[in-house]
Amino acid sequence: MVTICTYNARTLASESSIEDLLMQARMIRHDVIGLAETRRRHPFNTVYDTGEELFLGTCDSRGVGGVGVLVNTSLSMNIDSFEQLTTRIGRLRLKRCGSTPALTVFVVYAPTSNYDEEEVEAFYMDLERFYREDHTFFKVIIGDFNAKIGPRRSSEERHIGTHGLKWNEQDSVGMEDFHGDQPAPSLDFQQLTNMLWGMGNMQSRRPLGQRIAT
Repeated sequence: MVTICTYNARTLASESSIEDLLMQARMIRHDVIGLAETRRRHPFNTVYDTGEELFLGTCDSRGVGGVGVLVNTSLSMNIDSFEQLTTRIGRLRLKRCGSTPALTVFVVYAPTSNYDEEEVEAFYMDLERFYREDHTFFKVIIGDFNAKIGPRRSSEERHIGTHGLKWNEQDSVGMEDFHGDQPAPSLDFQQLTNMLWGMGNMQSRRPLGQRIAT
């Protein structure tokens, strides 16, 4: 089983923010953590003494975006490659190793509803294209979609789970349409209330995000 998490880091542009990430990540069970909003001007990749490997992509000219991944020691030998396809979409490819099958993990940071409709649509079109062009049998999309998808409203919405916040029609249109076009169900993960991220002195805490076991 591979445990995949996602986290909006707000920024990973400084050494101290990276140190905080590593310290807090070691407190939870994970194999891969997808990272959104790195806000870095230069890409970063390193392998730590513990065996963990960190990939961080870059933001755009406005200082927005950037995605990356932190791969735990347990899965580092499976890494084939990480590419930042756009400032909002990254792709981690894991090769087959032992009982773990080949797997592609897309990490995303979607535009909010404050952006022009054309920019939001372009993001989802890019994501769909990258998804369809990847021929790995097992594929996972994680990240910050900046959208509220509520719980399933009818039996036909099999791609939407039973857990979620109340519906926000404006924010959720692109995400719902994208998931509705995919064969696999998603968004069926209950909030893990005990998974909190503590920054620095632990006075500021917020949800780490959802975990997926695949």
